[in-house]
Amino acid sequence: MNALLELDKISSGYGDVSVIKGLSLKVSSGSITALVGSNGAGKTTLMQTISGLLPLTEGRVIFDGENISEAPPHRRVELGLALVPEGRLIFPEFSVEENLKIGGIIPRARSNRSKLTKEMFNLFPRLLERRRQAGGTLSGGEQQMLALARGLMSEPRLLLLDEPSLGLAPNVAQLLFETVVRVRESGVTVFIVEQDIRSTLEISDHGYVIENGRIVMKGTGSELLADETVRTAYLGI
Repeated sequence: MNALLELDKISSGYGDVSVIKGLSLKVSSGSITALVGSNGAGKTTLMQTISGLLPLTEGRVIFDGENISEAPPHRRVELGLALVPEGRLIFPEFSVEENLKIGGIIPRARSNRSKLTKEMFNLFPRLLERRRQAGGTLSGGEQQMLALARGLMSEPRLLLLDEPSLGLAPNVAQLLFETVVRVRESGVTVFIVEQDIRSTLEISDHGYVIENGRIVMKGTGSELLADETVRTAYLGI
């Protein structure tokens, strides 16, 4: 499969603090690709770098063959790259429907907002039931569904998910992972960062393990799940 996203020896961080250090990886078109690792390994920093919220200090970000290393965040969204950040960050005072409309505000998606909203309500029936309810009054799981749906409203080609199961009850998290599979089946490529390593690798075609801002292991999801190092260090087996 062709690489939709390619990170070529990228480095980034905060001020003088380097977090991502010469990291390279590829996300194949039509796949679910996982990035797993412990707290502080650089997962969220990497997602912010890909989406343009943090500048590169070295290397290149290639999206569908185009070097977008200098592109601002809004340009990356217009090209089809959407981030659902850690912590959901929905608009709590706006209704579910208003949150979705905001997600579809970019020019490429604006004319399709009504159609896209219906698609989101089909994908997330609970949101249809809550469509006029303020986002801040939803449960944690419902807010995560709303954040995911809002990201999809921009008609992304690549959806970046940063810790989507964080803080969710196990049964709600399982529903979320099932939804991620359906998103991929709809034609959207997914790059997911997660601490729930077992559940993530179970649904992933490919996976990378990050430690201290560097990739230390890669393989298919099933290969990494079976790897003795991964099982001992991350799964406690």
